[in-house]
Amino acid sequence: MSAYPFLKDNIEALETYNPPFYAWLSGQDIDEEKLTQSLFKNKWDILDWKMEDGNGMFETVPPNAIYKGWVANEKPETSATIIVGCNVGYGLNQVLMSTPDTHKVIVTDPNPEMLLACLGQTDYRPFMEAGKLHFCPADEHSLMLIIKELDLQFVYGKIYLRLDMASQQLGPEYSQWSSTVKAKLESFTVEMTTLRLKQDVMVGNELDNFSRILKDGSISPLKGAGRGMGAVILGAGPSLARFGPELAANPGQAIYATSLQGLPAVQKTGIKPHFCVGIDYNASMSRVYEQLDKEWAKDIPLIYSTKLDHKVLAEYPGPTIPMWTVGGIGTFVLGHHEEIFDAGSNVSITLARFLDWCGFNHIMMVGQDFAWKGNSSHAPGHQNARAVKHNAYNPAMLVETVNADGEKLTSTVQYMTSKHEMEDDIKKLRAPVFNLYGGCAVIKGTRNVDMQEVNMEGLLSAVTGSMDYFKTAMNMTSTPRPMPSFEPRSPKWTSSLNHVTKRLEKLFRKHGKNQQEIHKALHEVYFFIRQDLLYMPYLYNEILDMAGLARAKSSYAPKDLPRYKKIVKKILTKVRHMDRSICVNVNRKAA
Repeated sequence: MSAYPFLKDNIEALETYNPPFYAWLSGQDIDEEKLTQSLFKNKWDILDWKMEDGNGMFETVPPNAIYKGWVANEKPETSATIIVGCNVGYGLNQVLMSTPDTHKVIVTDPNPEMLLACLGQTDYRPFMEAGKLHFCPADEHSLMLIIKELDLQFVYGKIYLRLDMASQQLGPEYSQWSSTVKAKLESFTVEMTTLRLKQDVMVGNELDNFSRILKDGSISPLKGAGRGMGAVILGAGPSLARFGPELAANPGQAIYATSLQGLPAVQKTGIKPHFCVGIDYNASMSRVYEQLDKEWAKDIPLIYSTKLDHKVLAEYPGPTIPMWTVGGIGTFVLGHHEEIFDAGSNVSITLARFLDWCGFNHIMMVGQDFAWKGNSSHAPGHQNARAVKHNAYNPAMLVETVNADGEKLTSTVQYMTSKHEMEDDIKKLRAPVFNLYGGCAVIKGTRNVDMQEVNMEGLLSAVTGSMDYFKTAMNMTSTPRPMPSFEPRSPKWTSSLNHVTKRLEKLFRKHGKNQQEIHKALHEVYFFIRQDLLYMPYLYNEILDMAGLARAKSSYAPKDLPRYKKIVKKILTKVRHMDRSICVNVNRKAA
């Protein structure tokens, strides 16, 4: 196509530098007639795209007026820009030409014709080859994979989100995709902030628990053990108090599960759950024991995230079963030995994922309200049951939602975030999900039912023998699992890092002429500390700190050497701690 002089070359470059996007774009249904008929010169004598109403995208406002503000003023060298809507390249070209080569630029557009129109007008091969320009398919999984690669930009720079107003004229898909991108960035921000602040605590908890985890067994026998029956997730929302006593009177043949925090509220309803789950890594979880009847709970198994605080775990009165979760020391190296769960942001989400993995025919939610009922956010017995919304919560965190009847409800940003994550999850679950609806927030993807429908449709019934089968599998979880033997790393790491430190001390004496060698040595350390997948999660913060030296700086001064030494000291302290915690077989032999 003569109107698309660079299309062929750019497509070939995508095949080389961005195979996932090339595969996605190749699989799209392209309207070639639209490509040939839509490109034209408008009244400003500039290239434009004809919309369905016959007008050009830029006939009302020229590109310069729209994109002159697309400037990365803060830390452009270590930042990134995400562009939603590429038009024929005006906004993208402005960002590419006004930012340094180290600035990452990600382009995403839900309209494949517009992507081809953009790729046809400018030679983007140098930018792709340099690793500056990346194209992202318009699907959530691909988007999140790319966003998660922006950790360095998040910590040492800024992530600019540019929503192309000209593209918004083409249809509602741009507004929808823009909302998705914003939501994913917000989720990434929460995740990064949590990891930066709490990763040491979470993985530290795993190290404190490691010896106990080996003895406590494994959730593996429960995989597929729920076939032939339904499961009930007992939340602690206000509607639990309404439905709980009815379920306690006629529990049927379903498996009941709740959170560790929810146990006291569940007990008040008269239900005895078959197990509970604990994922919160905070020591404040011990507050649950102020309300918990330990004698009542002593035969209720606790399936615990390996990141649970070791004191909270030690105080639990009943059987305990470990669950390895994503982000910890099991993430990369225990996959062949144990199931590694993505726990999510809320224990009810964890429960839904876990019960689906167990193979239950269906899942019913009770007490999943995500809002206040009157002045109550939780059922009696929960540690937050007496919290009054306007006293217990920052008003900025309160939001309004509506129930199934259109009535206004008060909720929080955190509740709504968890609800949306649950709704996204439900789409992917094999098991259908029912909600014993108590009049609060509506959970999309679930079917609201009342107690009459629960009984009429047999949601609490089970195939003969399935309950016994599940209970047998639960008993088998207490069998200790053989774990791989880990060799201590600290002798080798100490020797290697001390060697590089001595070399850097010499280089920094004449830092002016040794810039390249300093940069190379810091890069070697950065790659060295990322090589060990087992130790990497505990070194998360130090890896990011080293990335700040090795990848986020272009020149070095004497003050950078003490900073480097401080990072290395923390690394070696952590490696020794890990050696003591997880090299249990080696330690036993030595003893």
